[in-house]
Amino acid sequence: MTSFILASGNAHKAEEFKDLFKDVLSVTAAPHSIEVDETGKTYTENAFLKAKAYYDTFKTPALADDSGLIVEALPDILGVQSARFAPELKDYHDKCRHLLSLLDETKSENRGAYFTCVLCFYLSPEEVHFFEGRVSGVIGSDLQGSGGFGYDPIFIPERKEQDGKSLAELPEWKNLFSHRARAAHAALQFFKGSKETIDKIDK
Repeated sequence: MTSFILASGNAHKAEEFKDLFKDVLSVTAAPHSIEVDETGKTYTENAFLKAKAYYDTFKTPALADDSGLIVEALPDILGVQSARFAPELKDYHDKCRHLLSLLDETKSENRGAYFTCVLCFYLSPEEVHFFEGRVSGVIGSDLQGSGGFGYDPIFIPERKEQDGKSLAELPEWKNLFSHRARAAHAALQFFKGSKETIDKIDK
């Protein structure tokens, strides 16, 4: 099975990618994390910077993702800076509560939000592929659920059930329909249909 190293030190993310790509691509954690200066202004630029850095360091195909949350009433504080929001707060539950308080301060009735994920598969300097996924929803009024990571407990995705559950309460749904899952699905369709690309990786 074709193997990529994941350009991240996030253990939760590594497990999520293993599930998303099982039976088609093998995604393993890198031997160790490396510092990457994420200076890009877009998810695509940052995903590329991370994938290239890991490829250059470990000399093997690398997979990187860059993702973030946009809150429509607070469009300038998250996005590509989502992971670096409120750096004085180390725990994401605290970051979530801080975000909720800022949203409440706006007194806006608009609680719309969306997650975006861009995946970068860096096979070689000559061959790099990008795939994007997005999921829309709203920001809840409190943290809900113990699953997931990051801002999952406050993000309620658009679903036909309309039961108000957050991503942190929907592990099975998330594996199929989250922003990361949708980007992964696009990647899987590409790699399944591109035997030439797979052969290049396996050599």
